[in-house]
Amino acid sequence: MADAHPFRPVDRVDRTQRTLGSRQLAAMLPDPSATRPAYRHLTRAISAFILDGRIALHVKLPAERELATALGTSRATITAVYDLLRESGYAHSRQGSGTWTALPDGRAPSGITRLLGPQDTAIDLARAAPGLPEQTLTEALTRIAPQLAEHVHTPGYHPYGLPELRAAIAERFTRRGLATVPEQILVTSGAQHALTLVLGLLCRPGDRVMVENPSYPNALDAMRRGRLRTASVPVTETGWDIEIIESTVRQVVPQLAYLIPDFHNPTGCLMPEHERARVLRAAQRSGTWLVIDETLADLALDVPAPPPFATHGTPGGTGQVITLGSMSKTHWGGLRIGWLRAPARLVTELAGQRVATDMGGSVLDQLLALTLLSQADDLLPPRLEQLRHQRTAVAAALAEHLSYWTWQQPPGGLSLWVDLGEPIASALAERSLDHGVRIESGAHFAPDPGLFEQRLRIPYTVPPDTLHEAIRRMATALADGLPQASTGRHPHWIA
Repeated sequence: MADAHPFRPVDRVDRTQRTLGSRQLAAMLPDPSATRPAYRHLTRAISAFILDGRIALHVKLPAERELATALGTSRATITAVYDLLRESGYAHSRQGSGTWTALPDGRAPSGITRLLGPQDTAIDLARAAPGLPEQTLTEALTRIAPQLAEHVHTPGYHPYGLPELRAAIAERFTRRGLATVPEQILVTSGAQHALTLVLGLLCRPGDRVMVENPSYPNALDAMRRGRLRTASVPVTETGWDIEIIESTVRQVVPQLAYLIPDFHNPTGCLMPEHERARVLRAAQRSGTWLVIDETLADLALDVPAPPPFATHGTPGGTGQVITLGSMSKTHWGGLRIGWLRAPARLVTELAGQRVATDMGGSVLDQLLALTLLSQADDLLPPRLEQLRHQRTAVAAALAEHLSYWTWQQPPGGLSLWVDLGEPIASALAERSLDHGVRIESGAHFAPDPGLFEQRLRIPYTVPPDTLHEAIRRMATALADGLPQASTGRHPHWIA
């Protein structure tokens, strides 16, 4: 299969220096004149931003004099801030090269903490992912036992993925309207793994990448770790501004664009068909790779499930579209099965890169995935009906306990993108944990610091009674008052 848009070789040498500008950091921090002692509040804010990922690790902080000027405070205050950051392990200095962000021993970024934190009685609304019915799993395990017994007599390494699973995923694309052969499929350990492989092969440090604003936090983290420069395009409750996307692609000429057009995470928007064609044409003109995240595409609650994004290209012209999929949102995140569809030659290169860190996925998990995909017509409809019921339940709970919050009902997906009316999301998330609810503030979904503090993503992936109790607890947390030190100063808001 010929590739219309060959990819370039990747320079593995990092030639960039990551530096946080003084004005950028100052815009994120509380006003030093509003709190005393100022240096402690500034230190606490910077430490929190490092933990939650809004300030990346191994980034050079601004010079003391520059940050003092940007904040309108004394250099002595900033010297005290940096001293305290170093003492607490959130920064270290290199002789002659400045102060750099770090993590104290034993601490982990919030992205890891959210996934690996200790089990407790808190209601978990931080992860928008459903569980798998126990009976479904038990029956699937029984069904695959004979197949697994056959595989144990083989080495078990499948860097491209189990051949029969690749064929099933290819057939799934073909049924949805996009002719696909197994050679165009790479099975991965989830969609995040697929994205990381793509970024590692197609991008090098300093490359420009177009992302939506807001977007999926783990994808944004992968780009930060890859030292990529993001150019963001807005997604509001009414959807995408395609003219902005077209002008951004034309002016920035990004190496890659990461989009979630199907029940966008976190807004829930669905990109119209004619807009998809325009985005694809703009990308083809600039030579930009489109990475389309379809992990939520099957979760169509009020509309028909959309066809694959790549179907909107001209014949033979979809070679620069990479489509990501996963079973985490439709079935269970613990299965760790995802995939990508791409030109066959690119799949070969990605498989070669994968072997350097991961010889291949679990045969057991892939056999389970194969069985569950074969039952999709039976398993998916009740899952969708359950989600509709839970979506109604969380909307009713919000109307009862927090009626002044606003949101648009999404036509699919797993969550509401709720407007709180004021920039209190991080403080409310912190206080809600004290009341037994774990939830993300909207700031985690922003590619740039200081945005979406008036937003919460509220998943409807737990039972209705649990959702009602979670909203009641959050209303109680709000009524009890919020910690002032957590709110900070955020001069730019997106309505």
